[in-house]
Amino acid sequence: MQTQFSPEALADPAMATSEGVIRKCVHCGFCTATCPTYVLLGDENDSPRGRIYLIKDMLENQREPGPETVKHVDRCLSCLACMTTCPSGVNYMHLVDHARAYIHENYRRPWPERAMRRLLAWVLPYPGRMRLALELAPLGRPLVPLMKRLKALRPLAAMVALAPARVPAPVLVQPARRADAKGRVALLQGCAEPVLSPQVRAATVRLLERAGREVVFAQGEGCCGALVHHMGRESDALDAARRNVDAWMREIEGMGLDAVIITTSGCGTTIKDYGHMLRADPAYAEKAARVSALAMDVSEYLAKVGLPVATPHGMTVAYHPPCSLQHGQKVTEAPKRLLALAGYTVRLPAEAHLCCGSAGTYNILQSELAGQLGARKAERLAALEADVIATGNIGCAVQIARHSGLPVVHTIELLDWATGGPRPQALNHLPQE
Repeated sequence: MQTQFSPEALADPAMATSEGVIRKCVHCGFCTATCPTYVLLGDENDSPRGRIYLIKDMLENQREPGPETVKHVDRCLSCLACMTTCPSGVNYMHLVDHARAYIHENYRRPWPERAMRRLLAWVLPYPGRMRLALELAPLGRPLVPLMKRLKALRPLAAMVALAPARVPAPVLVQPARRADAKGRVALLQGCAEPVLSPQVRAATVRLLERAGREVVFAQGEGCCGALVHHMGRESDALDAARRNVDAWMREIEGMGLDAVIITTSGCGTTIKDYGHMLRADPAYAEKAARVSALAMDVSEYLAKVGLPVATPHGMTVAYHPPCSLQHGQKVTEAPKRLLALAGYTVRLPAEAHLCCGSAGTYNILQSELAGQLGARKAERLAALEADVIATGNIGCAVQIARHSGLPVVHTIELLDWATGGPRPQALNHLPQE
């Protein structure tokens, strides 16, 4: 695509990166077939190609974003399916991330939108605040029908509706120090996952230790920054990235790390991009690139080091590949292969490439479209007639569980169970073996 950015604009590293991305687009339209919003709405402006045109016009002319441009960029899930199908190597992720940051800086949203986004940025990245919000959610449930009638309150209604009926109790996990370890890894503690599914961290530690690895939690680590990053709050995202780089570098320069392990694939995609996000920061560019190179999804790491001996449980698993894992990180075979090695029968749904509609805060801020995608995904998974649904992202698990009657677990819970761990809590309704 031909561009006409001014030399002054291209002096900004972010603008120069976006100009390079735009120039790679050849208008072929392959991306439209795999874009969830285009599949649902059939609007060219809600396809990656259409959004690239809108973003090009906005950035190239350095104009104030208009409501229509903002609407179509907001509707993007950042599922990155377009990057999987693009034959030209267009890095749409970096382009839409820059567009969101530009919109955040140059567009004044209506006050209810600003208030909701500030609330999400203040609550979701902090486990303590998130737990408190979830515990208060039942107070708002009687008001959900009323909130749904008012456009400004629909995101709040969606957030209350997504809250679990009961917030799980925290699970204390204390990794063991091992002199005989075959390797040493840092496990991302996360923000949403330990509140919504604390058993996942415990299962991961057990399985990694069973595989002969020493697991550590880095002091000072916090939210990866993905949630605020995808809302355009670039300064907050970079602060989160720097904090985590510092935390993991202390471990790397101390006793060393073989990998930074991530169990929430949305976080993994962002952490693997820290090197790009901090490329213009001379104090962090090199360190961030080093951390990104060590970042691995837990399934990716286990596929590399080997799964401990497993005892099959004779179950059929419907595997939902998170977009952030299959499109963002290109990790497609490892989870399925590990489940099969553990003795499970693995089935993949039709339209496995399409997003479930979770996408960070998308199922709060774009609840109508997210609901359509969630119901569509649940229908495809139900057609597999499986015993359980497995996925590798907490957002996907919450979204799918809302629309499906099947139990939903993290892939790691099934692998832990097959290799000697306890039965996943979501399967406690099944008869004992």
